[in-house]
Amino acid sequence: MDQASNLRQLAVQKKKKITLVSTSVKKERTTRIIAIASGKGGVGKTNLAINMGILFAKEGKKVIVMDADLGLANVNIILGIIPKYNLYHVLKGQKKLSEIMIDTPQGIKIIAGASGFAKLADMEDAQRNVFIENLADLSEADIVIIDTGAGVSRNVLSFVMAADEAIIVTTPEPTSITDAYGIIKSMSAESSQVDIKLVVNRVRDIGEARQVSDRVINIAGQFLNMKVENLGFVYEDEIVSKSVIKQKPFVMVSSRNRASICVDHLVKRLLNIQIEEKTGGMKKFMKSFFSFYKNEE
Repeated sequence: MDQASNLRQLAVQKKKKITLVSTSVKKERTTRIIAIASGKGGVGKTNLAINMGILFAKEGKKVIVMDADLGLANVNIILGIIPKYNLYHVLKGQKKLSEIMIDTPQGIKIIAGASGFAKLADMEDAQRNVFIENLADLSEADIVIIDTGAGVSRNVLSFVMAADEAIIVTTPEPTSITDAYGIIKSMSAESSQVDIKLVVNRVRDIGEARQVSDRVINIAGQFLNMKVENLGFVYEDEIVSKSVIKQKPFVMVSSRNRASICVDHLVKRLLNIQIEEKTGGMKKFMKSFFSFYKNEE
């Protein structure tokens, strides 16, 4: 009887220990970094980044959307926000990322882009190191969405290659498809171990979305040996252009319009994808980001 009692006590103590360990693990936040890019401008990349961020926030996630377009930043414009400070001030060492983050009524934080700052590669080593150190401020979020510039510049590649996931946005237009393949090709030249997901925007029907995604995925696999996952599509919807004019995200205008339903499906699918085992959070992102530029030199 004494032996049985001791065994029960040991079992209870072990259970308590396991509970404490699991609780402490849950408290550790691993930031998920999603970079959204496109081969060409005007495909709806920024709109997708913002609206996805809002829906992630509605799912209880702490979200930061960073405008990493150093040429034509417009995340704050779509939200109707005029920032006092932006990424330019961080790149110049005048502010920290934490000091320029803006809380929005939509439940997300944004970091306004630095229009006119041509190239990260043009920064001096000290400036670049300060910027990389500042990226640690993003670790307060569950999800960081990086809205990159369009095209295949080194700026864009530095973010998409360092992120946990790269979402490439295209439309059914032939030029957009070609440019989407172009950015995937540029990524393949850096590494084949990249998590690439494809979103086809502004489609008329499911058949068109499937045709475009199959084309990009098959060509990337055949000629680049790159695996591209079909994340989904977004319908062409007039509510999107109207919301841009009103400077109000379309998921806030209505959750029942076709575009909002599609983006909600994308977010739900991403939340169901388990990446915890391979993501290293902001530490991994900063290391990869730094290595990208170090290998350039």
